[in-house]
Amino acid sequence: MSVAANLGFPRIGRRRELKAALEAFWAGKSDEAMLLEQARALRQGHQALQGACGIGHIPCHDAPLYDHVLDHATMCGAIPKGYGWDGTGRVSLATTFALARGARGTEAERAAGIVAGVPALEMTKWFDTNYHYLVPRLSAETRFVLTVNRPLELYAEALAEGRRTRPVLLGPVTFLLLSKMEDGSDPLALLPRLLPVYAEMLRGLAAAGCAWVQVDEPVLATDLPPGAAEAFRLAWRAMADAAPGLNLLLDSYFGPMADHLELALSLPAAGLHLDLVRGAADLEAVLAAGLPRERWLSCGVVDGRNVWRTDLRGAFRRLEHVAQARGGADRLMVAPSCSLLHVPVDLGQEDALDPALKGSLAFAVQKLGEVRMLTLGLEQGEGAIADALGASDAALATRRADGRVNDPAVAARLAVVTPEMARRAAPYAQRGEAQAARLKLPAFPTTSIGSWPQTA
Repeated sequence: MSVAANLGFPRIGRRRELKAALEAFWAGKSDEAMLLEQARALRQGHQALQGACGIGHIPCHDAPLYDHVLDHATMCGAIPKGYGWDGTGRVSLATTFALARGARGTEAERAAGIVAGVPALEMTKWFDTNYHYLVPRLSAETRFVLTVNRPLELYAEALAEGRRTRPVLLGPVTFLLLSKMEDGSDPLALLPRLLPVYAEMLRGLAAAGCAWVQVDEPVLATDLPPGAAEAFRLAWRAMADAAPGLNLLLDSYFGPMADHLELALSLPAAGLHLDLVRGAADLEAVLAAGLPRERWLSCGVVDGRNVWRTDLRGAFRRLEHVAQARGGADRLMVAPSCSLLHVPVDLGQEDALDPALKGSLAFAVQKLGEVRMLTLGLEQGEGAIADALGASDAALATRRADGRVNDPAVAARLAVVTPEMARRAAPYAQRGEAQAARLKLPAFPTTSIGSWPQTA
């Protein structure tokens, strides 16, 4: 049978509840217990919402308090000196937030032994998205230890509510390659030290009865450094051997794996996720390679990074093609292309939008509805989703006809563009001189990127 799956849900909340809870805690208006309870209620509400949307594989451990890369760093004990962690036990919230925001001189920081003035970790873009993650600081001397099996805790939390979820892990190779080596050493040299931590996490999940774990390795869609292929083989063999009965889903997204696809197919994963929005070229290569029928194929046909409705008919045709090539829809997952972290939560909250615009939009809740509808079509045939396909066709037609989207005047201007128009009439040295004379800018002019803080 096919399964409707999700890779991650927006953590912030319908009305930015997580942001409000964090700011109240930082301002001293709430305590740690209250913050953790608010985060728990938000997680559970989001999981219940995904279940109500018809999602079979609901993620857990996808909603950290601050950042998922920081979450993995603290879970693995990758904490630089000065942040109040002695190398044993659970990492405190004071340490976590000092890593995220820098030391603020609070009583909690002093009690935790955090050195005054330690800076926040650097932030950088999460691949080519507008999300920024906190960059772990490592060195050749870094030692890893499992400070807490947070995926197991959150799996057990969901299980107590009657939900079997799919924990999400940032893969060990991706974690290391996204980190900053303060001494310039090779991050992959740390892999043998890191793998026992992942093995311990996975063994705990398997013992608790967890069926699937999603392991995200998005660096497979990038240029890899020398030694990365062997690192992947070592890491995935170690993870598979650690918990033989546990199904590992290898996730990559934000682009095609291309030259690394053969490597991905060779790894001992029970399933493979493809981003069929930005990595559509991988699909035919996977089908041609003949992914064994016992392995699951996760098809990311709903765009997890934009706010527009999916072309359901086009997505369904692609899924039909996959099912036909694999001899049926068995062991197919229908999913967003990536985590829905990047989109707003629910279009139903918007009551002041132009109806024509609103009809073209889909936020996280609506995208999960699309995932479920496509899965239903695979299970019961196109007739079962005929109304949804018709509504999708109509919404797409309305958007194409909207003059705000397709402006004939813009199309006319584009039609007369020639290659010569893209060539400069003068070299930069000459242009720079003219610009300096006209603009008279100071040595370091400043500007704004237009991203202002939200305070309400």
